[in-house]
Amino acid sequence: MTKKITFFHPDQDSGKTSLLANEGVSAGFPSPADDFKELRISIDKEVVKNETATFYARVSGESMQGAGLDDGDLLVIDRSLEPEDNKIAICFIDGEFTVKRLKVKKDCVYLMPENPKYQSIKVTEDNELIIWGVVTYVVKKL
Repeated sequence: MTKKITFFHPDQDSGKTSLLANEGVSAGFPSPADDFKELRISIDKEVVKNETATFYARVSGESMQGAGLDDGDLLVIDRSLEPEDNKIAICFIDGEFTVKRLKVKKDCVYLMPENPKYQSIKVTEDNELIIWGVVTYVVKKL
């Protein structure tokens, strides 16, 4: 499965903000720097839609690399969202947490890795599965 997952709760009361360029940052031709106006932004307020149901967790392992989730990335997880087919979710299966893509079939649920080195997990009636929350954002270190 995976290593231990540690969860963190967002702190929207800290008042910490960062500067944000008011205009989009060009990915094509450079734009004159004085066209940018600075605003303040709180990352928590940007990515957290439901504070009481939102948690953060770090990715541990390589099973979801194909989905862009690398070891050490920070996940934003919303427990108030309904799990759906093709969503990436934090799953508690047989006493362990794992992050996987959900594959919902008519008569079965699969937990799908995004790395060919790992096998999918077919959930049967012998498994205890709780879909703990849906991943809504990933914060990466470049």
